[in-house]
Amino acid sequence: MRRFTLWSVATTVVSGLLVLPLTTSADAAPTGAPPPDTDFEKVTLNDRPGEPMDLAVLPDGDVLHTTRAGKVWLNDAETGVNSVAAEFDVYQHDEEGLQSIALDPGYNGRTNKWVYVYYSPPMDTPVDDPATPDVNEGDAPEFGTPADFEPFKGAIRLSRYQFSRGKIDLSTEQQVIDVPVDRGRCCHVGGDLVFDSAGNIVLATGDDTDPFQSDGYSPLDDREGRSPAFDARRTAANTNDLRGKLLRIKPKAGGGYTVPAGNLFAPGTDKTRPEIYAMGLRNPFRIEIDPQTDRVYVADYSPDAGSANPDRGPAGHGKWTVVTEPANYGWPLCATAEMPYRDYDFATGTSGPAFDCDAPVNDSRHNTGLAQLPPVTQPTVWYSYGQSEEFPELGTQGGIGPMAGPAYDFKKSVASGPQSGAWPQYYDGVPLLAEWTRDYIKGMRVDANGELTGIESVLSSFATDNVMDLEFGKDGSLYMLEYGDGYFSENEEAQVSRIDYIARSGNHTPKPVITADKTAGDGPLTVAFDSAGTADADGDKLTYQWDFDGDGTFDATGETATHTYQEPGVYRATLTVTDKGGIGRGKHASADVDVIVGNEVPVVTLTTSPAPGEAFHFGDTVQFQVEVSDDQAVDCSRVSVTYVLGHDDHGHPQSTANGCSGSITTTVPGGHDPEQDELNAVFVAEYTDPGEGDIPALTGSDEVVIAPSE
Repeated sequence: MRRFTLWSVATTVVSGLLVLPLTTSADAAPTGAPPPDTDFEKVTLNDRPGEPMDLAVLPDGDVLHTTRAGKVWLNDAETGVNSVAAEFDVYQHDEEGLQSIALDPGYNGRTNKWVYVYYSPPMDTPVDDPATPDVNEGDAPEFGTPADFEPFKGAIRLSRYQFSRGKIDLSTEQQVIDVPVDRGRCCHVGGDLVFDSAGNIVLATGDDTDPFQSDGYSPLDDREGRSPAFDARRTAANTNDLRGKLLRIKPKAGGGYTVPAGNLFAPGTDKTRPEIYAMGLRNPFRIEIDPQTDRVYVADYSPDAGSANPDRGPAGHGKWTVVTEPANYGWPLCATAEMPYRDYDFATGTSGPAFDCDAPVNDSRHNTGLAQLPPVTQPTVWYSYGQSEEFPELGTQGGIGPMAGPAYDFKKSVASGPQSGAWPQYYDGVPLLAEWTRDYIKGMRVDANGELTGIESVLSSFATDNVMDLEFGKDGSLYMLEYGDGYFSENEEAQVSRIDYIARSGNHTPKPVITADKTAGDGPLTVAFDSAGTADADGDKLTYQWDFDGDGTFDATGETATHTYQEPGVYRATLTVTDKGGIGRGKHASADVDVIVGNEVPVVTLTTSPAPGEAFHFGDTVQFQVEVSDDQAVDCSRVSVTYVLGHDDHGHPQSTANGCSGSITTTVPGGHDPEQDELNAVFVAEYTDPGEGDIPALTGSDEVVIAPSE
C-alpha cells in the first residue's frame, strides 16, 4: 500500500516545484540494450580533493567542490589546473563544517556570478580548551539545565557570493537563511540544495539528533534534564522547526528570502513554519531535481538497527523517493508509512503502542509545533541490510548509504559533435542513485507519474569509491565526487572525475603521470619534472604542457621540464597532456603535484592507550598523545584529535579535543553488535602549523583505529 495524500493545509499548487510531470523518453521502457561500459571512460580531474563534500559544475565545464574543513577547490576545464577558490572559517565539531555549493540558476559568469554555499559559521560556540586535557569544553552535556545547553545553540547558514576569475569573493556575502542547530553532539546536518524551474531553493536539512543511545531505533528520549539533542521529535516531527525537512524558499536580491505558495503549511498556520515543503526526514544528505519535471529526488539515510525488534520497531531502512508534492515521510515516528516505531519510554525502558502512521501524533515535551501531524507518505524505494523483496536489484553487499543522483537531460545539439562526451539518449530522464557503502550507481526509471518502473545497473564495471555527489554538466558528461575509504580526512581514493561517453569518437583521453625529483626544500629550489608513465590507449601522438605555479598559464612544453622556485610558498605544479588522434581531436587530461618551498608539512604521530590490539570496549576512556615534528615551533593548541565512530564503511564524528595530550570517552553505541556491524573507534589527529609570512599554513595528520575486544 502506498499513501500519497496531500494534507489539507497545503491548499495551493503552483508552477515550479509542483508542476505536473512531463512525459520524457524515460517514461516508457527503454528500447534496445544499454550501451556497454566500454563506451565510457573516467577522467580524473583532481585526485587530492581534501575531505570532499559537494560539487557544482559551471557552464564551461569548470568544477567547484567543497571540503568539510572549509576549502572550495576549482578545477579549470581548459588547463586542468586545480586551485583554491575560497577558504571559509567554519565550525567543525561532529559533522558540521563546509557543506554544499550550488550555482544560481541564472549563473552565466558575466551578469550573474552568484554561487550559494551552505556552511557552519564558528559563532561563539564553545570549543575544547587544551589547558584542560581531562575536560572537553566543546562537547555539549548529555544532562543539564536549559542554561547548560544554551551555549551550544548555533546555526548552519545558506549564503550567496560572487564568483569571478577563479575566486569566491567572501566580502560579497548575502545571507539567505540560518537553520538553527544544537552543536556539540553528533549527527545529521543534511545540507544539499537545488533550484526548481521557478528559481526556488529546495534545501535539505538533517534531524540534528544524537542516535547513538537509542539502540539503533528511533531517538525519542525527552526525559527531564536530558539534552534535547537525543529527541528527533523536536526537529523532524516538529512542524515549527526547520530541521529534518525539505525547505522551499525564494531568495531575494540583497539577501533573505520569501516563501512561495504551495508548501506543506500555508503562511500564518499556527505552530508551523511556512518554509517546510516536506518533513519527517532523518538525514537527506543528497537531493537532486529533474530539470524537465521539477521532481525532487531525495535519499534519506537509515538508522542502524540491523533487525526489527517487536518492542521498538523495524530494522533500519534507507530510502529513495520521488517528491512531487508536500508530504510527511514519518521520521522518527514511522520508518515508512507501513513500518511504525513503538513509543518507547527511555525513563522506564518500557514500550508503549506503535505510532499511527495514518494519523501520527507528536507528544514530545520538546515539540513546539502541532501535535497532530500529516499522514505518512510511503517512499518510492526502501531497503534494509538484507535482501529486499520489493527491490532485489539493490543487493546486500555493504551498509545503507543512499545518495540521490541527477536525472540526465539529453540534448541532441550537445551530443551531436564527435568530440562530445555527452551521455546517450538511452539515459534521458533517468535519475541516478549512488550507494555510498555498496559502491555502485543505479538507474531508477520512473513513469510520467513519478512511479518507479525499473532499476538497472549503470557502469557496473567502473570503480566508484564512496560516491559523495553526482552532477551532469551542460556538456552532457557526468561529474563525480568520491570520498574514498577512511574517516574525516583526505583519503587516497578520493577524487573529482568526469565520466564521458566516447563511442562517437572512439578516442580515449590520455592518462598523464607526473613525478618530481623533490617536492620540498628551501628556496631557491630547482625541481626536475618527468612525465614517464603517461599513456594513451589509442597510441596517439601527445603534447605536454607544464604549469609550474598553478596560475593557469603554461610555462613549458616537452616530456620533461625543470623549474627553479625562488619565493616561499606552496605551488601545485600541473602537467596537461593532449592527444592528436581520433575523430575527437584535442582530448586532454592533467595530473599535478605540490611543491613546498620554505616550509615543511608537519609530521604527526598519534598514540593511544589502549592501543590497537589491546583490550578495549566502547564506553572506555582513551588517553591520547600527539607528537609533532615540524620546521617551525610546535604549538600544541593547534593540535586537534577527533573521535569517530567507524560503522561499516562510514563514520560519525563524536567529539573533538585539542592539545598534544588528553583523553576522550568513547560513545557507547547501543544496539550495535561490534562483530556484525564492523564497529571501530577511530581517532584522527591533525596539526596545522602557523606558516610564516607568505608561506601558507600546512597540515599533517595521523589516524589510529581501535577494534573492540571480543
